Amino acid sequence: MKAFARLFNDLDATTATSAKVDALQRYFATTPPADAAWAVYFLAGGKPRQVVPTALLRALACKRAGIEPWLFEEAYQAVGDLAETIAHVLPPPTHPSDIGLAEWVEQRLLPLRGLGPIEQAERITRYWDELDTAERFLLTKLIGGGFRVGVSKLLVQRALAAVGGLDAKIVAQRMMGYTDARQMPDPARYTALLAAGTGGPADAGQPYPFFLAHQLDAPLDGFDAKLGAPADWFVEWKYDGIRAQIVKRAGQVWIWSRGEELVTERFPEIAAVAAQLADGTVLDGEIVVWKDDAPATFNLLQQRIGRKTLTKRVLADAPAGFIAYDVLECAGVDQRSQPQSVRRPLLEAVVGAIAGMQLSPLETRATWAELAALRGSSRERGVEGFMLKHRAATYGTGRTKADGTWWKWKIDPLSVDAVLIYAQAGHGRRASVYTDYTFAVWNRTPADAAEAQAVIDAIAARVPAQDGALQLVAFAKAYSGLTDEEFKRVDKVIRAHTLEKFGPVRSVKPTLVFELGFEGINRSARHKSGIAVRFPRMLRIRDDKPLHEADTLQTLEALLASGPGRSAPQ
Repeated sequence: MKAFARLFNDLDATTATSAKVDALQRYFATTPPADAAWAVYFLAGGKPRQVVPTALLRALACKRAGIEPWLFEEAYQAVGDLAETIAHVLPPPTHPSDIGLAEWVEQRLLPLRGLGPIEQAERITRYWDELDTAERFLLTKLIGGGFRVGVSKLLVQRALAAVGGLDAKIVAQRMMGYTDARQMPDPARYTALLAAGTGGPADAGQPYPFFLAHQLDAPLDGFDAKLGAPADWFVEWKYDGIRAQIVKRAGQVWIWSRGEELVTERFPEIAAVAAQLADGTVLDGEIVVWKDDAPATFNLLQQRIGRKTLTKRVLADAPAGFIAYDVLECAGVDQRSQPQSVRRPLLEAVVGAIAGMQLSPLETRATWAELAALRGSSRERGVEGFMLKHRAATYGTGRTKADGTWWKWKIDPLSVDAVLIYAQAGHGRRASVYTDYTFAVWNRTPADAAEAQAVIDAIAARVPAQDGALQLVAFAKAYSGLTDEEFKRVDKVIRAHTLEKFGPVRSVKPTLVFELGFEGINRSARHKSGIAVRFPRMLRIRDDKPLHEADTLQTLEALLASGPGRSAPQ
């Protein structure tokens, strides 16, 4: 644990890529495989499940530190991170230990989940007493399931490649599926990452790293200068589904999500179609629910994913299909280094021979303006815009321009103007700043500014809203979209207008209006507003808009009624 804590501090202390890679290399070069296996898991994005409720951790920390809960809460508000607060308030350790990361996780952390609260408390108290501040911070993060670290998977792959003397692309391929929680990291898996050789995946079902596109934000009149002629590009619709790879080898089918989760059993109808593929075939594409000759909303696909049991009714109500848009392996040969102009005809030949599998169609127009006009019909078609893939582009790894050129040319998001009503501190370097916000809209249009102000005054006075009266209704949470300076500015407003504190959450007197953007909108019985939005983010602070002019539930209803189509009324 000490070595992993030092690594965490080294990574957290710098923003320089070279320094992060150097720190990772030093760690992997000197760490036993059992510990390194778990380190790779956590650094690559593996998430430990929460094994102990945070309420127990708070109470236990107060008892061990000999402080009152109110004092702990004040410290927490100042620090902004639960694990860091606990690490600081605990007394120095009296029984330091040098137990490695693997033993901590496998023999101490994971067994906590099956114990009662009393036994959990006794063990955690002993564990804290063996660790210094940095180690306690990490252990508490792992116990609470909230571990995060400021390093990308790409940097981890680069460091491992340097330690093993390998091409980083080979390490990236071997790491696919490494964070799948159904298979625990162990020395053998770690050693396999660094094994000599440049051949294909050791496991028949191993997918390739996904190639990711960049967002295209250039103005339309700059497309010719930036991209050249449309004839140089393959233009495909961007579907709103689950990015996936189908792997057919050794007579079996594997389906992997972009999140590196094996989802074959969740989509038996796709697996049945993919069984027709020849061995040695890997396809990249999108899983969507296809109904009435068109892609259905992501919400329907999400409901399908959430089902533990796939009954005939579920399969009939949300029939999933795979839309293929690239071939990564054919006849057992890696095709990723081939240009898009070669891979596309090969894809057409492969998919054309498979009954029940769709091929992503191409759109061709003479000018970018004509393509932009066609892109305007995206929501009516149930898609998010276009994918642009240069004819000379190879299939790269991750989101990098060096290995090829893919762009996502998405339509503008739906948007509404909403009021900030709750706030919570962020994570990592933003742990001391309030960055995670809850937004509300009016349940109806206020008669005037005075009526809206009366509601705000009632909120400030903690007067409950009456049924049927004008009120603000929460509908979305967002934590991205603002600059650091804007977050600091809003943080000052939140601290100056806090009404109540509920643990890490602050109730805020309504004073700010934000324009929120989101990709989709659906009905939801789980939300008080009856509405849920997808991928909400803050587009801007509306200093120009008074509170009584913020949008309403009727605005959201209008977006729902218009189907997949239009932006909010202004």
